[in-house]
Amino acid sequence: MDSLYGPPIDLTDLSNFARVEMRPRRTVFCGRVSTKDNQNPSSSIPRQVVLASQRLENGEDFAGHFWDVESGMLPPEARGLGPQEMYDALHVPTPRDGGLQDLLDRAELLGVTHVLAERSDRIARAMLTSLTVEHKLQKIGVEVVYANEPIGGTESGRLRTRRYGQVEAELFRTAMLEMSMGGQVQHAINGWNHGIPPYPYIAVVDEGAPPPAPGRFGEARPKKKLVPHADPLRFEASRELCLLRREEHLKAADIIAILSADRSKYPIEGQWTHNRVEGLIANPKLTGYQVYNRRASRTGRPGFSRWNPISQWVWSPRPVHEAVVSLAEWKAAQEVTAGLRAGAAAGPAMRIRAAASRRGLAFSMLEKTTSHTQYRIGSRKVVLPTPIPHPVAQQVIESLESET
Repeated sequence: MDSLYGPPIDLTDLSNFARVEMRPRRTVFCGRVSTKDNQNPSSSIPRQVVLASQRLENGEDFAGHFWDVESGMLPPEARGLGPQEMYDALHVPTPRDGGLQDLLDRAELLGVTHVLAERSDRIARAMLTSLTVEHKLQKIGVEVVYANEPIGGTESGRLRTRRYGQVEAELFRTAMLEMSMGGQVQHAINGWNHGIPPYPYIAVVDEGAPPPAPGRFGEARPKKKLVPHADPLRFEASRELCLLRREEHLKAADIIAILSADRSKYPIEGQWTHNRVEGLIANPKLTGYQVYNRRASRTGRPGFSRWNPISQWVWSPRPVHEAVVSLAEWKAAQEVTAGLRAGAAAGPAMRIRAAASRRGLAFSMLEKTTSHTQYRIGSRKVVLPTPIPHPVAQQVIESLESET
C-alpha cells in the first residue's frame, strides 16, 4: 500500500518509485456450493464468479476456475473426489480446472498470484480450515481475496472483517450441526430407523408418520420403521447366534462354524463373517429399541469413523419393533464379549464343546427353559442347569474323557 505521506514533488518518473512485480499477476477463482440436490450449482457458481470478478484489475480475466460441490465442513483433501462425469452432468456454465485441493496442489506450478472468492465460507465453514488454506497459499506468495471485504482502509480493519466473517461461518456450521443432530435424535426417539436394517429386520415406510411440513426445504425422505424379515428363520438364527455368545461364550470363529454348517437353518446372503456375527451381537436394535449415534462419522479423517461410548447413544423411550432378545440378554452378551476380548477364561459350555470336539462329537443345544438346557453330545442327550456351573461342566468333561 502506498504511503499516505508522499514526497513534496512528483517522483513517479524514477525507476524505483513503485514496486516492480517480478511475477505476472495470475488470478484464479475459487468457489463452492454445498450440494447438488438442495442447491443449484448451475446458478450459484456463476453468481459467485460475477461477485468475485469485481476484485479483478481492469482488463484482467480469471486464469483458472477451481470449485467444488461439497459441504463446507469437509477438509480440502476430502473434496472433489467425485468423477468428472458428475460435474459434467450438473451443466454448470463455468469451466472447472479442479477443486480446492487441486488449487493447493497446483497453485505454485501454475504461477498463481491471487485467489478470489465470494467470501471466506466458500473456502470452508470451519475457521481452522480456511486459515490453513490461507496460510498454505501465503507461504508460496499467493494472496487470498474475498469479494465481500472492504477496499482501502487499514490492514487491521481488513483483517478484523475477515476474521469476523470466518467466526460467523464457524458459528453457522456449529448451529447447523446442532440442529441436524437434534433432528436425528428426534427421528430415533420417534422409532424411525437410521441406516441399513439389521439382519433379522427390514425397513418399511411408516404410514402413520406425520406428513412433511409445508414449504420444507430439501427433499423429504419417508420415515421408516423396522419389522421382522419375511423369512422367520432370520429371527431364530439371530436368537441362536446371541445365545451362543451369551450362554456358551463362543468366539466369532466358533459361531461362524456352527452357522455355516447348516445354511438352511441359518440363512445368509453370501457368507457368515466375523464382522457380521460381532456386529449382530453388538447391535442394540435387536432389543426392540431404536438406537442412534452409535458411530461417529465426523472424525476429521476422511473415510474413518469410530464407535461412540454407550453413554452417548440415543435410545427410544420404549420398544418400537419386535425384539429378538431382551435388554438383559443383550447386556449379558456384551459382558461376555468384553470378557472374550480381554482374554477371560472360556465359559463352561465352551469347555464342554472343546472336549466333545476332541473326540469327534458334535455339541449342540436342543431346548432351553429358565432353569435347565438340553444339549446333544454325540448321540446322547443331557440336561444341564442354566447357566452351567463350572463343577457340573467338569463332571461332563471327565465323563467324556473316561469314555473310550
